[in-house]
Amino acid sequence: MASADVHNTSVTGNSRPYNAIIFDLGGVIFTWSVSSPESPLPANVFRRILSSSHWFEYEKGNLDKDEVYSLVAKQFAVEPAAVENTCQILSDFLQSNKKVLEVIRELKEMGFLIYAMSNISVPDWEMLKTKATPAEWALFDHTFTSASARQRKPGVGFFNHVIEKSGIDPSRTIFVDDKLENVVTARSFGMHGIVFDDDSKVIKDLKNLCYDPVLRGKRFLASRRKNFKSVTSNNIEFMENFSQFLILLATGDESLVDYTMDSPGLFNFFQGRSLLTTEFFSNDLDTTSVGLTVVSHVNEATKHEIMDKMLLYRDSDGIIQVYFDHSRPRMDPGVCVNVLNLFYQYGRGHELSATLDWVEQVLKNRAYISGTYYYVGADHFLFLVSLLLQNSAEVRKRLGPIFKERVMERIGTEGDSLTLAVRILAATVVDLVDERDYKSLLSMQCEDGSWGH
Repeated sequence: MASADVHNTSVTGNSRPYNAIIFDLGGVIFTWSVSSPESPLPANVFRRILSSSHWFEYEKGNLDKDEVYSLVAKQFAVEPAAVENTCQILSDFLQSNKKVLEVIRELKEMGFLIYAMSNISVPDWEMLKTKATPAEWALFDHTFTSASARQRKPGVGFFNHVIEKSGIDPSRTIFVDDKLENVVTARSFGMHGIVFDDDSKVIKDLKNLCYDPVLRGKRFLASRRKNFKSVTSNNIEFMENFSQFLILLATGDESLVDYTMDSPGLFNFFQGRSLLTTEFFSNDLDTTSVGLTVVSHVNEATKHEIMDKMLLYRDSDGIIQVYFDHSRPRMDPGVCVNVLNLFYQYGRGHELSATLDWVEQVLKNRAYISGTYYYVGADHFLFLVSLLLQNSAEVRKRLGPIFKERVMERIGTEGDSLTLAVRILAATVVDLVDERDYKSLLSMQCEDGSWGH
């Protein structure tokens, strides 16, 4: 098998790439702020105190509370009592992040090792223990503090300490922290670093790294069963048949989709009244061809009757048209491929030889590179061709070599989630495994299990 940065990674079972996660406490597990209207010290002063060498020594357990308050008060020309009062007031506002803790609970149930690693003094650690329930603290296999290790992040020594004591494999460990400098050190050990800057984004990243993407996708599909609406660029939602057939093609599950049929074997793009086009919208060969290749309730005799009718809609060059409407002459190579796919599926591909000749020219000369009239982007056209190659050994022998070249040209180019998905699928037809785009696609999965743009 040829490889183009290719892999079929599963995040389930023994092949799961990660088995341990290290979380920072302040700013990740617990939310807080350096400012409060009641605070005696301005936020900028207190922030400088927290970044001072004296405070770092306090976090490493080398100074006690009174010592550090006195030293930083002298350094920043404030009263020790003001430092102490500010710490007390701000600690009152500390809250556990329930959304993150819920994800940690799920990860723990999945078998992940969960650790905390925090720059924190002994007194602050004792205070922090009261800010979460015993059940929440029990989610952590161990909490490593700078005070107990006598070292702090981003120092390499603290990371070596955690790795040695926990026995984790850094290459199979995820590290989550709100400070970039700490994440950089974690990455230097081979960990997968995540900078915590937004709850939803980080939860999405964790799910994409740790959860089963297929199971999440299937759950999303089941939650939207028979209610998959298309959305226009100006956010108008509507039901149409074509996307229903693509979902059926991808899943093989008729219980998920809801489509309509105008008359036996004929399908319209729209369900009911047309939208953003002419009031009367003709049935089209594209939707009909895709529909007849995937639905199970239309008998073969009816399919052949429809194919006979399709043959009446060729132009003077013998190329198949888009609509069952002579007053609306249109041609599109993507539509041609779908019609060819139907004809070859039922042993009638030879009846559209001129159409196949043109598709071959489109493929050879990259005419599809900017997309076609009805299909956005090159990868969508190549995906349709891949379906045809799977359906016909004859076409595969004829177009397979040039098709493989064209797919290889696309690997690694920018695209949305649908573009990457169809590219990956097209590549498999000619024994290419597109690992680069597969990894990108995994990272695009949304928190609810869907894939957006």
